[in-house]
Amino acid sequence: MHSTLSGLGLTSPVLAAPMAGGASTPALVVAAAKAGGLGFVAAGYKTPAALADQIGQVRAAGVLFGVNVFAPNPVPVDPARYREYAGLLRPEADRYGLDVGGVEATEDDDHWHEKIDLLLADPVPVVSFTFGLPEARTVAALRAAGTLVVQTVTSAEEARAAAERGVDLLAVQSSAAGGHSGTLTPGRVPPETPLPQLLGEVRAAVRLPLIAAGGIATPTAVGTALAAGADAVSVGTVLLRSDESGASAPHRDALADARRRCTVITRAFTGRPARGLRNEFTDRYTARAPLGYPALHHLTSPIRKAAAAAGDPERVNLWAGTGYHNATAEPVTRILTGLTRRLWL
Repeated sequence: MHSTLSGLGLTSPVLAAPMAGGASTPALVVAAAKAGGLGFVAAGYKTPAALADQIGQVRAAGVLFGVNVFAPNPVPVDPARYREYAGLLRPEADRYGLDVGGVEATEDDDHWHEKIDLLLADPVPVVSFTFGLPEARTVAALRAAGTLVVQTVTSAEEARAAAERGVDLLAVQSSAAGGHSGTLTPGRVPPETPLPQLLGEVRAAVRLPLIAAGGIATPTAVGTALAAGADAVSVGTVLLRSDESGASAPHRDALADARRRCTVITRAFTGRPARGLRNEFTDRYTARAPLGYPALHHLTSPIRKAAAAAGDPERVNLWAGTGYHNATAEPVTRILTGLTRRLWL
């Protein structure tokens, strides 16, 4: 493990990835730390007050932790395409007595400035960014406050850009990852470069410690990523069915459903490329959804929430990486320690 990471006091190279939308509960973050690694409070979609509350819960446990923040990288939606898509979704909304036809496009920044102010006023050990690159002065301010800064990248080009901003570490995310791609160019779906190859390309481009992410769900995959040049690995999908996960019941059940045999990359739910289990929604709308984040996220959110409450997996974003079939219903600490069992043989 690189000195930058071992200096934090980590005893395991397996970290718990941030999963916005509810899966990354404070209990999951604490459990990851107790397994010797690191978990992240997912700031995405939370109000600053809710974020502060979750940080407080984790801090009260006296463990090492990080916070993941969506950095602004807006993809404004075309107004005509937005209205057309809202019309297409009317049958899904009608199913739950919702009206999305009159919902204006929301182009917000997820409380970016307020969250940065919070993290500077009350610093945390680690902050990671995804979706966009923070300004160099933001990175410098966080580092001056004693925070290690991590940037998610999906290519060597992005890695060079992040290094120029002054970050401490890179989370190298392959296309096999579940949920949103951290690509800085969301108008293009990242190529399906195998994670070991991607790590090699990034390692050749920059001299920063690397955290590997994307499709890692077995001890063999952990070992392969570390052998390919990663200093640590980050896992998410394999934790979605854990005891501490905040994933919805339909999401958990779908991950365990042997009839669901593949994942797809879709922008149908949020207007940004994201990988999830195939369902009726992805089948119907993947080819018809416009680019547009966060507008499409806000448009489909009421449908997704209603579907989850009704136990309907066909209208929920079932985020999952390619290793989803390895997700098990047991404590986080057991899952994470199991992933390291071959490393010290």
